[in-house]
Parts: sequence; structure tokens; C-alpha cells
Amino acid sequence: MSKKIGSQGGSKGVSRRGFLGAASTTAVLAAAKTAFPFGAHIAQAAGPETTKATLGFIALTDASALVIAKEKGLFAKHGMPDVEVVKQASWGTTRDNLVLGSAGAGIDGAHILTPMPYLISAGKVTQNNQPLPMYILARLNLDAQAISISKEYADLKVGVDAGALKEAFAKKKAAGQMAKVAMTFPGGTHDLWIRYWLAAGGIDPDKDVETIVVPPPQMVANMKVGTMDAFCVGEPWNEQLIHQGIGYTAVNTAEIWNKHPEKSFAMRADWVDANPNSAKAITMAIQEAQMWCDEMANKDEMAEIVGKRAWFNVPTKDIIERIKGNYDYGNGRIEPNSPHFMKFWRDHASYPFQSHDAWFLTEDVRWGKFAPDTDIKAMVKKVNREDIWKSAAVELGVKDIPTSTSRGPETFFDGKVFDPEKPADYLASLTIKRAAV
Repeated sequence: MSKKIGSQGGSKGVSRRGFLGAASTTAVLAAAKTAFPFGAHIAQAAGPETTKATLGFIALTDASALVIAKEKGLFAKHGMPDVEVVKQASWGTTRDNLVLGSAGAGIDGAHILTPMPYLISAGKVTQNNQPLPMYILARLNLDAQAISISKEYADLKVGVDAGALKEAFAKKKAAGQMAKVAMTFPGGTHDLWIRYWLAAGGIDPDKDVETIVVPPPQMVANMKVGTMDAFCVGEPWNEQLIHQGIGYTAVNTAEIWNKHPEKSFAMRADWVDANPNSAKAITMAIQEAQMWCDEMANKDEMAEIVGKRAWFNVPTKDIIERIKGNYDYGNGRIEPNSPHFMKFWRDHASYPFQSHDAWFLTEDVRWGKFAPDTDIKAMVKKVNREDIWKSAAVELGVKDIPTSTSRGPETFFDGKVFDPEKPADYLASLTIKRAAV
């Protein structure tokens, strides 16, 4: 039996008057205690400044907390009954709709690639390079993206070492048919994972292959028609690729960096500044949804919900095994009960460590997205609003709250170490890069 948080019943949720009229006060309190283990927060003390916000998401498993917060009525529970969660076609669409804002028929916040709020805030990826200040309010998950390879390379059985592809890609280049590797947004997480992996194997992602941008839901269809040789994306698309017999998983990104940060929840800074209580209420709803998503007993129901046509439009079978940690890599390698499954709450998955944002920015310096003299610490302090996360968590009754904004030095699969206090040293240790250090 899966643990229930509550059900919304409709886009606006159940009104308080209707709810109280449906049962006695005693029964209502008992039901609320069962449904809402952290207590009911129909409205915060000061009350939200607005009850409406429009949030975007891409059809990826790590967007599940936003979907569950909507489906289970958690936005309404925390005083935000009019939050809408709207599907986006691509990360470029997400960016464009954030620039528009809900006032311009766009969105106020989104499930997003962690580097994107920084790229948008700095005007690096916006029209006419116009900066749009953004805030990161929470991390949405750790781990469980993947790099998939076309069945054309089945005999190589490519794994953690990308070097197995070096000769094959070199032959393609010599023949005038550059190998193509796909990611989802320049400078985004998937771009950085596949670049790190290739570079660690001695393959220059800018010189030895052609890097192309493909929206997550279109990855499988594109590989099916031979558009690319490899891609990096989140689930459920890697698992779907295997089910369709088109390719296999070379590496789970957690094998590159164990317990790595992945997507974030971010909002326009002007919206948060104008509606701080509403922003905290939304964060609380997402945090509670993350706790629910992390419970193994809820995985089957979660897969059924997010797989619906209104959300991902993906068969449950393409979602369920990997969210439980059961990995069939499609190349003969099977890992049941893998520790590298997606974490939504455990291991401080939801807390937006500033040190993690510093790594993403350092990697974007590595590949020329930001200048080498970028003040990384200053940029992180401006965009990362871990203070809002902590305030929301305290009000929600969370006890295990990180006491430091840094998780400390991080070690990668190739032995490289990132010390957030010494990003220049990390850059200097890397052989393939665009930045002069």
C-alpha cells in the first residue's frame, strides 16, 4: 500500500468550506494527521501574497516532485491552490517562457537544468544577451541521468571509459562523417556530463565529435533514425531506448560523480522578491512532494501518475525499474538494486548546496560559457537562495538541515577532485578544456 499525501480532485483543489462540511471536525483532524504527516499548512502565518504561479517542466523523471505536488494537492495545502504546472517542449522553450513571465503568457518558475538560472541571469543564453535575474530555491534530485550509445557500437560494449569510442570516432572523422553526440542545452547538466565523460576518455567534445542539441522527449526518435551516435539525457528516455532496441546505456552519471546534483527548481527573481511568502509556500510543497517521491512504497504510483498523457505520456514500463534502482544497461550488464538510482530527498538531495553550483559554473568556464575571471562565489550567492529552502524546511518541520552551504571537495570517477574553495586548481588539473588557466 503506497503512502498517501492527499488528492487534489481538481485543478483548484477542495475548498476549506466544502472540506469541513464533508465530515465532523474530529474526523477531519484525524484525516489531516494521516494525510499530512508534517501537519496541515493551509496558509502560512503572514499568508501568501498571491495564490497563483505558473511553473514549467520537461518530461523527465526528475520533474516528478512538481507533478506530484500538483496531483496530490500540496500546492493547495500550503496556500497556493492556483499553481499551474505546464509542460515545456524544450529547455530553450523553458528559457523563453521564463523571460516572458506569466504576465506575458509565459512561466514564473521551472524544473530546470541547474546551470540555466546562471546562464539566464548573466544574459548568456537570452535574446540580445539581456540578463534576467533568477533564483534557485531547491535542488530537485541527485543522480540517475545516463549516456546512451547507438547499437552501431554494440560490439564495443562502451562503459565508464569513453576511450573505447576514441578510435571509432576518429575513423568517422577521417571519413568526413563526424560522430554526433547529443545533449539537451548548451552549458546545461547533460552537456557537462557528456563533455566530462568524453574528455576523461581522451575525446575532445569540440574537435573530435559534433555536439548537437535535442530536446529530451525527442532523443529516442532521433537516434532511431540515425541522427546521433550517443546522447546524454535524463530518464525515462534512456530506458525507453533499450526497450525499443535502438541502443544501450554506457554509463549512469552517478558513476561519473556519485550523488551528483542534477535539476533545480528556480523562479524569476522579481517574482520571488514580490511574493516571498508565496515562494516559500511553493518550496514547501515541492519539498513535501520530494519526500513522497523518495519513498520506495510510492514508486509504482509515482510512475503511473507521471506517465499519464497529461504529464510525460510514457508507458509505466519505461519509468518504473530505474526509479527503483533496477538497471538493465541493454548491453548484457544488469545491476539490480543499484545505489545510483534517483534520489529526491535522501542524502540532502533537495538542499541546493552552493558548492555544487560552483562546480557547474567552473565547468562552464572550462568550456567557454563564462569568462575565466568570472567571480563564481559572487554569482552563486546572488542566484542560490538556500535561505528560502531552509526557511521552508524549518516551517515544514524538517530536522535534518545541512549546516554548511558546501558539501566539501568532490571526487570524480577519473580521480579528479573539485575543491569549491579552489576552482582554479581544478581547472588546471584538466587536460582537455577551452579555458586558459
